[in-house]
Amino acid sequence: MAETLAGAASDAAEAMPEFPMPRAEGCPFALPPAVEELREQNPISKVRIWDGSTPWMITGHALQRALLTDPRVSANDKSPGNFPFVTAYRQQIAEYTPELIVNTDAPEHTRLRRMVNGPFLVKRIEAMRAPIQKIVDGLIDDMLAGPNPADLLTALALPVPSLVISELLGVPYADHEFFQENSSLALDRAAAPEDSRAASTALSTYLDDLLGKKLTDPGDDVLSEMAGRVTAGEMSRSEAVHMGVAMLIAGHETTATMISLGTLVLLENPEQLALVRDSEDPKVVAGAVEELLRYLSIVQVGLRRVATEDIEIGGQVIRAGDGLIVDLHAANWDPEAFPGPDQVDVTRPARKHNAFGYGPHQCLGQSLARLELQIVYSTLYRRVPTLRLATSVEELEFDHSGTTYGVASLPVTW
Repeated sequence: MAETLAGAASDAAEAMPEFPMPRAEGCPFALPPAVEELREQNPISKVRIWDGSTPWMITGHALQRALLTDPRVSANDKSPGNFPFVTAYRQQIAEYTPELIVNTDAPEHTRLRRMVNGPFLVKRIEAMRAPIQKIVDGLIDDMLAGPNPADLLTALALPVPSLVISELLGVPYADHEFFQENSSLALDRAAAPEDSRAASTALSTYLDDLLGKKLTDPGDDVLSEMAGRVTAGEMSRSEAVHMGVAMLIAGHETTATMISLGTLVLLENPEQLALVRDSEDPKVVAGAVEELLRYLSIVQVGLRRVATEDIEIGGQVIRAGDGLIVDLHAANWDPEAFPGPDQVDVTRPARKHNAFGYGPHQCLGQSLARLELQIVYSTLYRRVPTLRLATSVEELEFDHSGTTYGVASLPVTW
């Protein structure tokens, strides 16, 4: 009997869908059909991941919000149970990874977030509007003065957030190629563990050296603020370094992807582009940013969590120790929250999307990302009204290897 039950359990695990799931052919932004099917059948379902474990995948919008605010759901990858790691490398280093805002719960998470929250408050971010506008205008000037066609990814999408986060953190922009290359490798799910480890080490060493300089010669930047907290004994040097690495990576990759993919979506939907380009109302552009964040949902590996107690929800019982994958894309395409989710509608009230997560771990830099996107979207199409793709969507190379997906390049002409 025991062998029969074990065999049945094994067969059930084998029959489970694997995550991440392949995307549909034709539309590179569409929700994978298997994910859509799971959400329709049961928005709390088990899936199998790379190590053979079978965490719950949460695909419903309301269910995600309930679980992401439930104190019985932990972001701590050292919690007892089966935390669903993204890669083998992440699993290997979990034991040695310091406590950060991404892998801690209250009260430690609250303390760490308070250490870095100030520079990302809405008022301080809004004060950056004019400097960011200057950066965007300068890059568009350079693009228009250069070769036509141009690669929007290298001409605008990557430089904008790289320049902004470099200025905010106090990192020399001259080193942007170094941190872009290493951050991409550190996040590459297909990379060999030793390559990911080397890239992470390179970034940590770089930030540690830079933090050391800020300890003796501080400036007006986030790293200098953290250096001051290290000196005051409020945070350790290791915490400051790893926090800096996390902000450096998150501060350029996701926004760069949103600039390029958002532009691609608008170019493919000219009536929506016209609404953004021709409106004088900043609320229209702000609304378009929210809709594009909802539609694209560029984080493709989901938020990873583990249950610390039994949780009864959505007709299922999540047991203590069970892993959870919160699939943000699925929630943002949930028709119960967003009717006609596969259609882009920049007039849609989409602010309740989950693109930045939800709850206490909601993205620290969301106000900065929103501001950068609003400035780019309100400037680029107005200054270059004839902007169009210099190739077909079918010829674009999409990269799905990292925690987000994007294009290898975006050739445009005007």
